[in-house]
Parts: sequence; C-alpha cells; structure tokens
Amino acid sequence: MKKTLITIALTATFCAGTVLAQDHSAVFKARQGQMRLLALNLGILGGMAKGEMEYDAELAQAAAGNVATVARLSQATIWPEGTGMDAIKDSTAKANIWTDFAGFQDKWNALAPAAEKLQAAAGQGPAEIGAAIGAVGGACKGCHDTYRAPKE
Repeated sequence: MKKTLITIALTATFCAGTVLAQDHSAVFKARQGQMRLLALNLGILGGMAKGEMEYDAELAQAAAGNVATVARLSQATIWPEGTGMDAIKDSTAKANIWTDFAGFQDKWNALAPAAEKLQAAAGQGPAEIGAAIGAVGGACKGCHDTYRAPKE
C-alpha cells in the first residue's frame, strides 16, 4: 500500500511539473516586467534630457542604474520556445527569436554597454543624459526592428 501511495505521489509530482513547464505565463510576465522597467526609467531620463521634468541627479542616477541592471540580466531563462506571438496572446515576439537566438542575444547584449555609458552620464546633467540616451534607444530599436512585431 505504501509503495502504491509513493508511486502515485511521485507520478503526480512529475506530471504536474510537466504541465507547469508548458505554462509560460510567468516567463511572459517577466519579459513584460523587464521591458516596463526599461520604459519607466528611460522615460524619467528622457524627460530630464528634454527639459520636460526637472533634473534631479539622484533620481537620474537611480533610473540609469535600473536601466543598466536590467540590461545585464541574462535573457536565456525568459525566452523559451513556445512563448512567441503565435502562442501567447499579447506577445509581440517574432518566431525568428528562436531560429536566430544567437543574433537575438547579440542584440540584447548591445544594450548593456550603452546603458553603462548612460549610467556614467546620468549624474552629470540633462545634456549628458541626452547625449548618452540615444545609444540605448538605438540598441532597443535594433532588437525591436528585427525581433518584435508592431503592437496592434
């Protein structure tokens, strides 16, 4: 009887793991969270650079630090196959992410050096932020142009 219960428990555990592995909602939410963090912090920095909000060196450093931190995160865990626009509602991830994952990683990896330069410039003033933020935007655009479908 004990062996039967143990077998049932182990089977249920392994089957549940397989079912959970197919539910990609957590990785999709993590990706959305990363992009939202980037957008929020770049919005703060862009606002300061454009004079739309008052320059605050401490806030600028915090925002740029957040951008640099997100840019350094490995993307390997949040881009499993089966999480593109053909599988997840509201996803804009094109299928070529998985057919050219090395190229995708290269595009993502271009963000970190640009973000680090932005982080170095953030405490110096709005003009310096403006000069450095373009490279970050360019890195984002390079990836989005290739691997992201336009939002509807």
